Amino acid sequence: MIVLNVLSLFDGISSGQIALERAGINYENYFASEIYDKAIAITQKNYPNTIQLGDIRGIDEKIIAKLPKIDLLMFGFPCKNLSRTVINNPNHNQGLKGKHSSLFYEAVRIMELVKPKYFFVENVESMKNEDRDIISEILGVNPVMIDSSIFSAQVRKRYYWTNIPFDDLPQDKGLVLKDIIQPSSEIDDKYWYKQDFTYHGDDKRPVATLHINGHDIIKRVYGVHQKAPTLTAVVGGNQQKKILQDGRVRKLTPLEYERLQTIPDNYTSGVSDSHRYRMLGDAWTVDVVAHIFKGIK
Repeated sequence: MIVLNVLSLFDGISSGQIALERAGINYENYFASEIYDKAIAITQKNYPNTIQLGDIRGIDEKIIAKLPKIDLLMFGFPCKNLSRTVINNPNHNQGLKGKHSSLFYEAVRIMELVKPKYFFVENVESMKNEDRDIISEILGVNPVMIDSSIFSAQVRKRYYWTNIPFDDLPQDKGLVLKDIIQPSSEIDDKYWYKQDFTYHGDDKRPVATLHINGHDIIKRVYGVHQKAPTLTAVVGGNQQKKILQDGRVRKLTPLEYERLQTIPDNYTSGVSDSHRYRMLGDAWTVDVVAHIFKGIK
């Protein structure tokens, strides 16, 4: 039986820990580096034995020397300067030179110190080819692009760099929003919009446009027969993804965000909706990662 020592950098809400569990991989110690206090609280609520190491920039040789041999190192470093989103980040094209995404090099520093048997790295597919190639050269492997839509009701294209040999991807499960959303009768009033909308038709994507102020992206409304667009780490401002359900427009709930990321229901409960949306937008699609982890021998 395989029993691993795991180090997860930029651990967030420990999506990787859920994926290990789902893949049937046993681990003795799970060390995590994370600075977002609400994410740490969610991790410790669900996995109280997680050993938190603090800010990645403070993990030095002395700390590494106290750890057991690390078998698996995983991280999804900040995409803020890599993602080509145009909605909330004017400096999004700074790439690996940006303040946030340059933390990749801190992860590489630690990777060189721990020399793990396996590594797993994730980030957005929308990054510039130049940044993708730099990452690939440093890690020594080319990425595999996987769209979470194969496993869930969400379109989410991501690059995965890993030396874990994993099986071919399965057939698309065919999941769409209607397979994961809550009945309208269960939805609190705060999630429904009172503003008018323009309906474009069930065969259009999006199916409607909500009449609110802001960027075009936040006005898009999707049909329940469609897959959700990529979830992002929103912090308010009507940026949550929206659906047309029973003739009315509403934002998806945090529980539905969890389902789109194939994370257990109410895993992130206990904090405000705004924190839940942010954390879930930053999380991994667990079933994708679990599929890869099944290749660990």
